[in-house]
Amino acid sequence: MQHIEDGVSGFPLAFGTLANSSHLSIDRAFEELFAEHYPRLVKTLVRLTGNTGQAEELAADAFYKLYRQGPAGGERANPAGWLYRTAINLGLDALRANTRRLRREDKAGREAVLKDSGDTPLTDLLAEEQRVRVRTVLARLKSEHSQALVMGSSGFSCKEMASVLGMKTESYYVLAGRAKAKFEQEYIRLFGREK
Repeated sequence: MQHIEDGVSGFPLAFGTLANSSHLSIDRAFEELFAEHYPRLVKTLVRLTGNTGQAEELAADAFYKLYRQGPAGGERANPAGWLYRTAINLGLDALRANTRRLRREDKAGREAVLKDSGDTPLTDLLAEEQRVRVRTVLARLKSEHSQALVMGSSGFSCKEMASVLGMKTESYYVLAGRAKAKFEQEYIRLFGREK
């Protein structure tokens, strides 16, 4: 990475010493860093994750983190190194999440095969109708309530869900309780009580 000499000590917003520099020069430095490293960073992440779309998302996330918080202390001299470490850590986290998701899906698939071995087309139709109803209700709830319910039904731990939603675990429990109550109210309002 070429060093950009424009009076900026460090880099964007969180790099600390912005008082003597203009945002224009910081933005230009960031754009040059992005242009220089984004393609290679995406290629690295594609090798790690095996998914181009996910790699592009992870690279964008890493650049966003660089722009918003950036490296601290001695790492300020090497924003590209910080960027790659952050992106690879994000990629590893994504791989772990994908692995957990695949295990859950595999388990659910095995259970579904055992449970659904005697299903009829009518049973399949009723199950699909129920899924449509659930999606309809979820779409009508506040996004934070829908997120809590969907994540809860996807095998996330309470700690993971609280972290993703940016709240304390105790606060998540309150949110989850409210979300379930709102879901039930809205479901009954739209479709009535199940018999």
